Order: sequence, then C-alpha cells, then structure tokens
Amino acid sequence: MSLIGETAGKTPGKPSGDIIKDATDASFAADVLDASREVPVIVDFWATWCGPCRQLGPALEKAVAAAKGAVKLVKVDIDANPAYAGQLRVQSIPAVFAFVDGRPVDGFMGALPDSQVKAFVDKLAKMGKGGPSPLDEMLALAKDALELGDMGGAAQAYAQVLQADPENVKALGGLAKVYLASGDAERAGEILAMAPPGAKDPDLDSVRAALALAAEAPSETAAFEARLAANPDDHEARFELAKALAGAHRLEAAAAELLTIIEKDRAWNDEAARKQLLTVFEAAGQMSEISRNGRRRLSAILFS
Repeated sequence: MSLIGETAGKTPGKPSGDIIKDATDASFAADVLDASREVPVIVDFWATWCGPCRQLGPALEKAVAAAKGAVKLVKVDIDANPAYAGQLRVQSIPAVFAFVDGRPVDGFMGALPDSQVKAFVDKLAKMGKGGPSPLDEMLALAKDALELGDMGGAAQAYAQVLQADPENVKALGGLAKVYLASGDAERAGEILAMAPPGAKDPDLDSVRAALALAAEAPSETAAFEARLAANPDDHEARFELAKALAGAHRLEAAAAELLTIIEKDRAWNDEAARKQLLTVFEAAGQMSEISRNGRRRLSAILFS
C-alpha cells in the first residue's frame, strides 16, 4: 500500500453532481476535509498541461461513478490552486489522495491501469461502509510484526502510518516500543515526546513506564543477590534487585521478586513492592502474560 498520493488528473469536464466536482483552495476544507467525515473523498491533483492526468481522470471518474455515492471525487487544478498541493508535498502529477475523517489515509502517483484505479476506489468504498481503513490495516500489520520480533518490519510499517498521520498515537506508541525493544531508550523517549499532549495509548503508557523503571534502576545486581543469599528476608535488597531487573527489561523476574516481598510482608515500606509491581505490569503491557499471571498471583496473596 502506498500512503503518499499518486495519481490525479483528468481534463476539465462537467462534474457529475455532488459526487464528482472541481474544488479550489478556498473550497478545499468544505469539499474535502468536511465531506470526508461523511464519505471517503478522493482528491485528484492535475493540470491542463499534464498528459498522464488526462489518461487517469476518466478512469477515476468512471470508477467513482460506479461506486454510486460510496466515494466522492474532488478535482484540483494545481496551477490555479497550489496551496493544498504544497501542504501535501505533491512533487509530481497526477497525484491522488484519499481522505477519511478529515485526513489522508491512502494514495498513489502516476496514471494507473483502469483495473488498479477501480480496486483503489472499491477499497475506499468499503471503508465508507465501516471496513478497516488502510492506516488501520497497516497498524495491525505493524503490531503483528512487533509481536513476532520483526523489529525492522514493524518500524517500517509504523513509519508509513506516521507519514500519512504524523500524530497517530498508536503508531507513535508502537514505534517507541520498537526502539525500546531494540535497546535504543533515547530514541524511544524522543518518539514519546512527539505524541500530542495528554495522548493516551497502552503502548505509550508501556514505554513511559519502562523508561521510568530504567531511570531509577541500580546498575548492578550482585550486591543485592549476595545480601539475599545471606538473608532471604532482606526486603530492601530484594526490592533493589527487582528495580535493577526491571530497568534491564527483565520484567517477569522483577515481578517475581516483588511478589515475594508482598507475600512475606505486603505492608512493607508503605506497600512499595505493590506500587512498583503495578508499574512493572504497565511496562509489560496490561494484557501481557507477565501482567495476567502476576495479577493472578497478587490476588491469591492479597485474598488468602
């Protein structure tokens, strides 16, 4: 899937009612951004001197007309109306962008065969009927790659989403997780900083928690392990060991040490172990096996 528009065009012609129309920079917000909140809108950036535009335009109009209102087509002559073409960084024409809910979600450049144009329009028509958007499909692909340990594939997919929607919270959270899992905590923090203020997402929360754990973690474990070998009830040593393990992203081991403290003395140090355990769960992901198993054991301890 190509996220940056590719195709536009068509010679000037009589618009087909409200389904196919010409737009200007002044009417773009109403004709495209607002209208796309009701039905997917295809924007065809073209110019009178562009031969491929004249080739593509009729194919687009035919496919949109066949969709019978499920998709709209808006044509913009970039010579007379350069503003939005500039904002969308159109560098060559024809260039086509698909808008849904006021934002670009897909596109292509250049004249495509009629069959590919029809497939493009048909996919958008399904989106208007509640199907997944191309960005949602790309996010799902990225998540699958991340879960399979394909960090390169996940990073590429999340980056494609961010090309089309730079403030996409799920893509920012996922990409931050990729960098964290790859050992680049600094870059993960930079990605977090790109999220809109107040943005909430499980992956963003997970990375924030993991970075907080790493920031307060001791660098060595040997001293704490030695203290525990001498005295298994040294809760302070076990707590510091758990912090070191969590900082190294050994979250399952960290959770086990914290649960041991809670089992022995749940009120120790103003319930510090339980509070730290909740941060570990957040870093692991609330739906992760570490969190699910940890919550089951915590419940068994607290209600025994």
